Amino acid sequence: MIVSALIVFAAFLFLVFANAIFVAVEFSYLTVNRNDVKKAADSGLKSAYLVDRALSRTSTNLSGAQLGITVTSLVAGFLTGPSLGVLLEAAFGGTSVSPATVTAISTTGAFIIATFTQMVFGELVPKNWAIAEPTKVANLVVRPQNAFMFAFGWLVWLLNSAANWVLKRLGFSPEEEVASARTAEELRAVVTRSSDEGKINPQTAELVARSIEFGERTAADVMTPRTQIIFIEDQSVAEMLTVVADSGHARFPVVGNSVDDIRGVVHYTDLLSVPHAQRLTTSAASLAKDVLVVNDSTTLDPLMRQLREDAYQFAVVVDEYGGTDGIVTLEDLVEEIVGEIDDEQDDRSLLYSRISPNTVIVSGLMRPDELGEILNLVLPEGDESDTIGGFITERLDRMPRFGDTVTVEATDHENLDEENLPTTAEVAFRVERMARHRVGRIRVQVDRVGNKVAHRDEGADQEGTSHNHVEHNSEQEG
Repeated sequence: MIVSALIVFAAFLFLVFANAIFVAVEFSYLTVNRNDVKKAADSGLKSAYLVDRALSRTSTNLSGAQLGITVTSLVAGFLTGPSLGVLLEAAFGGTSVSPATVTAISTTGAFIIATFTQMVFGELVPKNWAIAEPTKVANLVVRPQNAFMFAFGWLVWLLNSAANWVLKRLGFSPEEEVASARTAEELRAVVTRSSDEGKINPQTAELVARSIEFGERTAADVMTPRTQIIFIEDQSVAEMLTVVADSGHARFPVVGNSVDDIRGVVHYTDLLSVPHAQRLTTSAASLAKDVLVVNDSTTLDPLMRQLREDAYQFAVVVDEYGGTDGIVTLEDLVEEIVGEIDDEQDDRSLLYSRISPNTVIVSGLMRPDELGEILNLVLPEGDESDTIGGFITERLDRMPRFGDTVTVEATDHENLDEENLPTTAEVAFRVERMARHRVGRIRVQVDRVGNKVAHRDEGADQEGTSHNHVEHNSEQEG
């Protein structure tokens, strides 16, 4: 009897070991770095080659591992009680303890020992090891996993088919393989989390995040609007050289009958190439070269390729009707990745000036996401506008006036609540100056109220809440 119990207990330990292998397969296959596996396989490591092949069928292998875990756990539980009970009863044999008490102690002890052994050695140890060293563990377990799949692959296929049939009846579309690729949003989340945990430098994290966002932006997001452009019409070379000296700009679009009639582009070096004696009589427009024209909906990835191939690294942005929207340069695109680049032609005071930690004066032409980077907030954006000035106009639903104030809620990822969740900040935009028919300067006041961000089903927007308060001011600008 005792010998039989020992044999059954040995079988239980074997099943715990088998369960540990299946758990290791599950977690190592999910967490292993596929690039590392690919490199090791290319270098000739046989086990890495097997892992690489197995990862091409991750979903099937995970189903096999889950089948193995289920079967070994059930069989181990079935065998453990009787065998351990017999061994424990034998240990109490010859004592004065009553048979009923011995049975109760043996049953309870068998349950505790089996649960502890199964959880620690069959579940937690292989799981934690696989998470800590996924590549090493995957290389160790790939052969027994392949052998199991060779023997029971048909059963795994049958169970998968049954599960997919149920999902389809419930209205879901089953995925046969685990997606190894990640969306831009998922990559941003990974970068942010890695930065928060100190795995990568914050500056590196910001650069990566900007690079991910780069492909989502369009020419309309980064262009200089037409109202800020100096055009060449009928000016002489001498006149335009004076404009170059005053403005600091290097390239100027040439127009014909109107600003929507773009004829080309002139670089200041073209102007300087004209002999001094001829500069008063030579038309700057006569020096025009062909200009790259792009649609305002062109995304930045193809736009960067076009600008790198363009001699002047300059393009005119047009709307769907062919009208001039603005201009964009290669520097504008580079700044979307690395941030603002200051050079001798830039005046940072035109962009923003910080009055206090929570108060800044900004240009109405600044984008909400640019201001968000300055304030470390996620601000709501306009439906039909790209700039803060346009956003204010949208909220007012009329032409803004000096003193108008729009208050919105933004998401503060820097100041977290006790549950480590983002809080809200109240942001007030006050029009400080109008530039003819657009908002020129805005005072931005931030009140980091620290309230928990509402969930989406409570009406919140992940890009900053849409609740706003508008104050109308009849005071005239002085």
